[in-house]
Amino acid sequence: MTTEIIGTDAGDARITWHPARKARLVLAVSHGAGGGIEARDVRALARALPAQGVTVALVEQPWRVAGKKVAPAPKTLDVGWRGIWPALAGPGLPVISGGRSAGARVACRTAVELGAHAVLALSFPLHPPGKPEKSRADELLGAGVPTLVVQGGNDPFGKPQEFPDGDFELVEVEYGDHGFAVPKRAPLGQDEAVAIITDAVVKWVGSLG
Repeated sequence: MTTEIIGTDAGDARITWHPARKARLVLAVSHGAGGGIEARDVRALARALPAQGVTVALVEQPWRVAGKKVAPAPKTLDVGWRGIWPALAGPGLPVISGGRSAGARVACRTAVELGAHAVLALSFPLHPPGKPEKSRADELLGAGVPTLVVQGGNDPFGKPQEFPDGDFELVEVEYGDHGFAVPKRAPLGQDEAVAIITDAVVKWVGSLG
């Protein structure tokens, strides 16, 4: 594991690399507006994917590196992601653009522009909680590359059944909330919920050309 600081027009970002021994792909994953790369799903992918020939790059946006509590506007997040991209593409491998929550929106919005190989959207925030009329489905549907959505069954930002039909795959983590936490009364445990995520991503990555 190595850490790298990257200057962008939005400030300094940070990449934590989890390299595969014989990498064929890079999976870049950024965090949401309310957390960092310590999220359970992001950590699990960093542990699981290198053994599958996928180098994982965990990306911290400049606002997070600067110690700020609140994420900036979506356009500023996109500026940070664009600035990080050359470093992600530096190894010369196809790059899967990924993120959780707000990071998933960034990945979708910029995928075609940056030449992403595919998009991984963890806990895509389809709408603000309680406001389904404010849909962000156009961002997801406009990704323009192979896309996998992994969504908690009880995510207040959009349950799996709320998603429109489209050119993407969707895997449900039953009982999971926006952070994929499952209640203690659920018939599956937290480790099982995380395993659903990693197993789905490993399978999907293996299907990518």
